[in-house]
Amino acid sequence: MGPAISPVTPLVLGSASPRRREILTHLGIPIRVLPADVPEEVQSGESPEAYLQRIVRDKLRGVLARLQAEAARDVSGVLVADTIVLLDERILGKPRDVAEAAELLRALCGREHRVYTRYALSRAGEGAQPLVERSVESRVWLREASGDEIQRYAGTGEGLDKAGAYAVQGVGAFLVRRIEGSYSNVVGLPACEVVEDLSKSGLLERFP
Repeated sequence: MGPAISPVTPLVLGSASPRRREILTHLGIPIRVLPADVPEEVQSGESPEAYLQRIVRDKLRGVLARLQAEAARDVSGVLVADTIVLLDERILGKPRDVAEAAELLRALCGREHRVYTRYALSRAGEGAQPLVERSVESRVWLREASGDEIQRYAGTGEGLDKAGAYAVQGVGAFLVRRIEGSYSNVVGLPACEVVEDLSKSGLLERFP
C-alpha cells in the first residue's frame, strides 16, 4: 500500500474544474491539479450511464499515464470525475454561447432535472484499475422564470462553462427552488461520498 494523502504526497485531481478544486481545498485535502485531455462527447446510441463510465475511466487512464511519464513519486492517489445534467434522458452539456445557454435554461426552468457526478479513485503507481468508482445523483428543481430573467442571466456568462448553463453556487442560485440529494454534487463533486471513499481506501487518514 502506498502513502496516504499529505502535503508531501498530495491527491492528484485529474480535473481543470475550479469548483472541484475549491471543494477539496475547503475540506483541507492537499491536492495537485493535473487534468486529463479527454474529449467529452457522447457517442451515438450511448446511454448516460455508459457515457459517464467511459469518460471517467478515460480520464483516469489519462492522468495515470501523465504521472507515469513524469515518473512522479510524490503523490498518493488520483481522483477524476465528470458531471452531467439530465433532462428526462437527454444529456445537457456546456453551452457553446449565450444563445445556447438561454435555450438550455428555458428547457430547465419550471421543471425537475437530475445531476449525476461519477468519480473514480486510484492509488498512484498501481495501474489503471480504480480502487473505487461511484455515481451520485441529485435532483434539482428550477423555478419558472421570465424570458427576460433567463436572457439576462445567460448574458452574465456565468453558465458558459457549466453543464446545464447555470451555477448553483453563484448568481444562478436565484433560479434553484429545491435540491434533493447532495448540494456539492450539483456543484461538481459529492464531498460526503468522496471523503467516505478516500477514508475507506486508506488514502485519507484521521479526517478531519
